[in-house]
Amino acid sequence: MIGWNAFALLAAINFAPPATPPTPEQVMAIPPELKQRVREEVVNPTNSLEQRLQRLIDLVFQPQRLDAKADPDAALQYDTAATLTIAEAWSQHRANCLSFTLLFVALAREAGIEARVQEVGQVVMWYQEQGVVYNAGHVNVGLRINGRRATLDLDQNVLYDRRGPHLVSDQRALAHFYNNRGAELLAAQQIEAARAHFRMALAQEPRFAPAWNNLGVLESRSGDTAAAVRAFDNALAIAPDLPSTLSNASALYRRIGDDQRAGRLEARLQRERERDPFYQFMQGVEAERRADYPTAIHYYRRAVRLYGTAHQFHFGLARAYSLSGDNRRAARELEQARTLGNSDRLRAIYQAKLDTLRRLTARHGGH
Repeated sequence: MIGWNAFALLAAINFAPPATPPTPEQVMAIPPELKQRVREEVVNPTNSLEQRLQRLIDLVFQPQRLDAKADPDAALQYDTAATLTIAEAWSQHRANCLSFTLLFVALAREAGIEARVQEVGQVVMWYQEQGVVYNAGHVNVGLRINGRRATLDLDQNVLYDRRGPHLVSDQRALAHFYNNRGAELLAAQQIEAARAHFRMALAQEPRFAPAWNNLGVLESRSGDTAAAVRAFDNALAIAPDLPSTLSNASALYRRIGDDQRAGRLEARLQRERERDPFYQFMQGVEAERRADYPTAIHYYRRAVRLYGTAHQFHFGLARAYSLSGDNRRAARELEQARTLGNSDRLRAIYQAKLDTLRRLTARHGGH
């Protein structure tokens, strides 16, 4: 099990990044023509930071609004597999949450806007093609304009953990970049290139536990058990409850016959999962896919108890109740999801589902 960090939501890798890691300067370099566009289309027209921010958003997402000759296809598209440098993301018109964040932070700073990378410990994401994805991390843009703070996120279909985003250094953001590319290279069986990227990640941020975890996976696959143990021990010394490391390290200890230590790590992993609402929710999703609705209800209820303000969890529980024939409880959970919805559009969707459920219940005399 690779401890995929933020941004690597890949079920399969169709390509691998270059074997030689780019330098930090190459990762963050803004192409000259893009710098010129920022100056001409964002900075020169206004001194207002709020207006500059809006113009920068238009430039990144809707370039045709600022340039009548711009190709509509030049707008940035979301691609979960695109761990790219700033220049690559701009030229290829695609980015995942990491590449987008690096791009936008660099351009915002170029426009005189205070911008930083923000990290979220855990997220659940919803993708039409991939379904629901539980991910061990996420990043977005933190902005400060005239004393006010704001967050800009490429992915709107994301539920943060309760701690929410927190600012991180540029070095840690770069560690994410190299770690993510290293994971892609490891999946493509380019072992030495992957190792070089993980080492580059740790050169940026020596206490970056996900890179130590992935390095442990690499060394384990390469047959260097001692190096794998050292890497996993480093990861756990930094983040004692990191689920990916607990899982990977316990599997290694089982394989080499150290059942006592493997058992201790497995017990810690189980405790983490029991108090992780996202893990409980994903267990509910899997049970629902199997049409095992009693089990789905069990896990969704545990997720709700652990994180009661997540409208998505109440909606999952409502679905499971409805599919099991309990429309009364389904309606109750839909009402809660509607109350917790964070937009008028979302609340309207939940209200429409609630109205439909009530009509069906009245028609069939449901309970």
